[in-house]
Amino acid sequence: GIIAGIITTSALVPQAVKIYKTKSARDISLTMFVFLSIGIALWLFYGILIQAIPVITANSVSLLLNLLIIIMKLRYG
Repeated sequence: GIIAGIITTSALVPQAVKIYKTKSARDISLTMFVFLSIGIALWLFYGILIQAIPVITANSVSLLLNLLIIIMKLRYG
């Protein structure tokens, strides 16, 4: 579970870095990242309910990265 969490969470990093470097988020879908954030928030809630540290950690970081991408999309989009 920990390895899966690291891999899926780190998949968001290149997108966030690219938006930050180029100051452009024109080509990404705001709707997709909003829906993804809702799903991740639900997984985070589930992880809290079952007290699964790998689920909580991975989804906390993923949610943070998604929200950062959404903020940059609104700012640079």
